[in-house]
Amino acid sequence: MSQKQSSIRPLVFQGDLSEEITKEYEKDDHLAVDCEMMGLNPRRDRLCVIQICDSKNKASLVQILPGQTQAPNIQLLFEKKSIIKIFHFGRMDLTFLKARLGISVNPVFCTKIASKLARTYTDKHGLKELVKEFFDESMDKGKQSSDWGKKILSKEQLEYAAGDVKYLIALKHILTEMLVREGRLEYADKCYGFLGTLVDMDLLELKDIFEH
Repeated sequence: MSQKQSSIRPLVFQGDLSEEITKEYEKDDHLAVDCEMMGLNPRRDRLCVIQICDSKNKASLVQILPGQTQAPNIQLLFEKKSIIKIFHFGRMDLTFLKARLGISVNPVFCTKIASKLARTYTDKHGLKELVKEFFDESMDKGKQSSDWGKKILSKEQLEYAAGDVKYLIALKHILTEMLVREGRLEYADKCYGFLGTLVDMDLLELKDIFEH
């Protein structure tokens, strides 16, 4: 599974996936997904890029246009019940997808939630740490904070975006095995199922209802 960050070259689309690649992705039962934004406030900041990768490592990068409110082909895939969408810290991505494109992603697997439930021997649950532990590779996160809203993305940004999704499907299988082994799979599944409700609460700015 080990491969160089630059070995996956994403297809680049404007506004939405093509019909052809959508039909190809529909055949898979897993899709890895990540999003890049101009900031972390879904009411203020724009959703700029959606990265998608299937089980065959076919990666796509969709640039979301200013003012865009729909992406029908992406919505078809992300709401299709037979395809598990895998995120790392899905809460943020799901919030932007709902707020900006009206997409209610389901079903979902979050590698960060899975890691926190399975890897209780550490407090390091970032994607970079997961990739290092399970694949012995170092991820370059240097382009994480960059201008994802510009019209033409750099080669480094494209490589970073593809690298952020290429490990997620494999991580899903590894972490699921750990959750089963430790008897925590049921808790994880309940957490994934609650993410949609949590996203709606975040958009209503009801983030602290469980605090004293």
